Amino acid sequence: MEPNLRPMDDVDRILDQWRLARPDLDLRAMGPVGRLSRIAHQFSRRMGATFARHGLNAAGFDVLATLRRAPAPHALSAGALMNAMMITSGTMTNRIEQLVKAGLITRSPDPEDARRAVVKLTDRGFALVEGVLADHVATQNALLTGLSAQEAQQLDRLLAKLMVALESDAG
Repeated sequence: MEPNLRPMDDVDRILDQWRLARPDLDLRAMGPVGRLSRIAHQFSRRMGATFARHGLNAAGFDVLATLRRAPAPHALSAGALMNAMMITSGTMTNRIEQLVKAGLITRSPDPEDARRAVVKLTDRGFALVEGVLADHVATQNALLTGLSAQEAQQLDRLLAKLMVALESDAG
């Protein structure tokens, strides 16, 4: 099959319908945006299944992985954790409470500033995130099996370029 010939997907069919219904519209962005949206949904669903096999959801994994990436002893202030994850304080509090109840993290007063809390992985949380991480990376690799290594690198460069443009526009 030639590189430009590929099977039609649902987005192609939607685009064809819009071309007939509204030939006056510039639909160049609809294909990539529609595909990215559908791909993001598939990625989320499949990675969610990986987390669920370990008794986690994406939100819990995000907290554990953020703490795991922090230098030993794998602890951050609640504020630093919240900023690293780009979520609200209410969302962060809920995630921390759930993971504390599960025995995966601890929350204690900061010895340098009692107004702040320090969130730290427990040994159990560390072991769990280590196991989930290997499966998560395998799932991510499987999600890109339809692309060659060169195509995956090209996609990564293009998505990074788009992300930088969108983030600079949001500022």
